[in-house]
Amino acid sequence: LVVTMNHPDARRSAPATERNREPIFQVLSSRLPPGGGLLLELASGTGEHAVHLAPRLPGWSWQPTDVDEGALESIAAWREHAGVAECVRPPLRLDASVWPWPLSSADAVLCTNMIHISPWEATEGLLRGAAALLPDGGRLLTYGPYKVDGQHTAPSNEAFDQSLRDRDPRWGVRDVADLAASAAARGLQLIERVAMPANNFVLVFAKAASRSR
Repeated sequence: LVVTMNHPDARRSAPATERNREPIFQVLSSRLPPGGGLLLELASGTGEHAVHLAPRLPGWSWQPTDVDEGALESIAAWREHAGVAECVRPPLRLDASVWPWPLSSADAVLCTNMIHISPWEATEGLLRGAAALLPDGGRLLTYGPYKVDGQHTAPSNEAFDQSLRDRDPRWGVRDVADLAASAAARGLQLIERVAMPANNFVLVFAKAASRSR
């Protein structure tokens, strides 16, 4: 993910967020519960998604998080610059692979462009944490490039996957089936795969009702 630092403060910018935030908003606005609640975003990066999307989702409070200190500073700076304190909470440091997380519940969970640029343990942590925090029926939405049935969806994604693995063998474009299986083991069902621009997808998972009730 290309990130620039052209601002006089700690704000960072990622050109990809400018391109994908509107398609992501369309998915969120049509699939989040209408009553609002707390949306937990993992790997918030620059913070641009939070400040641009949260004000357009009435009733939702957006909790940005990241593991990188520079990203946390950028999120805080964007939050102040955009004046969105009423709907975007101060950022929290969160490593998806480390439990427990710094909050105990969320009504929805969003993760964009993390799964392919982190070890598989981070994805497993994301699924475990989402299953623990979400209410029955709550949604986890993940955005990024994925393989489908073991195949890349475009030559550019195949080249991107190889470049990721060259940088870190633990990284790489994941297969939808692998995510679905790992999610199912934690009580999260893949209910929708939404095609997005630039050969990406949003995967929508729903938490199954607790069997103990």
